[in-house]
Amino acid sequence: MIEQAYKFRTDGDPVSCAPYGNGHINSTFLLTVSTGRQYILQRINQSVFREPESVMKNVSKITAHLHKTAGDPRRVLTLVRTKDDLEWLVDSGGEYWRLFNFIDDSVCLDTADTVEIFRESAVAFGLFQRQLSDFPAHTLIETIPHFHDTPARFAALRAAAGADARSRAKGVKAEIEFALEREPYASTLTDLQSLGDLPIRVTHNDTKLNNVIFDRNTRKALCVIDLDTVMPGLSVNDYGDSIRFGASSAAEDEPDLSRVNFIFPYFEAYTDGFLSACGESLTACEVERLRDGAKMMTLECGTRFLSDYLSGDIYFHINYERQNLDRCRTQFKLVRDMEARWDEMQESVLRIHGGVTPG
Repeated sequence: MIEQAYKFRTDGDPVSCAPYGNGHINSTFLLTVSTGRQYILQRINQSVFREPESVMKNVSKITAHLHKTAGDPRRVLTLVRTKDDLEWLVDSGGEYWRLFNFIDDSVCLDTADTVEIFRESAVAFGLFQRQLSDFPAHTLIETIPHFHDTPARFAALRAAAGADARSRAKGVKAEIEFALEREPYASTLTDLQSLGDLPIRVTHNDTKLNNVIFDRNTRKALCVIDLDTVMPGLSVNDYGDSIRFGASSAAEDEPDLSRVNFIFPYFEAYTDGFLSACGESLTACEVERLRDGAKMMTLECGTRFLSDYLSGDIYFHINYERQNLDRCRTQFKLVRDMEARWDEMQESVLRIHGGVTPG
């Protein structure tokens, strides 16, 4: 890694380069140079991102746009150019590398220990939406085609259940039926997108808490990180994925469903932070469909876990045999909880937004 680090325009000579963070995709290192300044060096995982140059072009465009309004450099990732004046490095082995300025006095959090922390993450993602509301999303490269095409995910489930590659379908009839009963709902957002009622936005597509950098002392959100999955998409899906992951009382693979509950105060806090940061950048239809984003992303994710379980766990990494099934069941439990409070969710969203009239 030191060899690659020498290729970038750092403030001094590289001194140390150690593994950093707990990300599961790219290889991340904390680089320290002779002046004491630190950087984040990353090798892009080409098994996951098969077009790393497209990924980097998207990251470059997005960070450049965010810098126009960020003010404080701690509020946006900054790419460090190579000595050849490029924004990424391709080494002799064909590996893709990039270097970011390290954000001083910052911290990443894996869990929201308080509702205030979860709300702060919503502020970060809402501000991300607002700052990019004037960015031409169609100029971004769709690095993962049809990523949130929910009807296609249901078609994949039907195919996996029909093939039954591991003879598991018999044991998950209830889960398959649960999903397929909701298949007519699966096209709700994609239909609105096709009609032009839901606009195409710049979306992050991995809006988990640990993709927000917080100030170490104040615990206020600074900026959004991990921009590799930034693509054209729907704002309600970004919002919904945060709710799916953060407003649950248990881990994603919790086997005891009695411990899995939809935490309504977390849902309301996130909604408040997200809408306050988005300002007037969302349309009335987007606000109206926020609760659909929450349910749709939860249902879609559960369906994907179920499809992978039926197919023999070929996509999502597992640590034990039934982990994808446990993941599926937690998501479906959250869907049930949301459906039980469906009207209340909408009333809450509209109240928080200030009485927006749907449509």
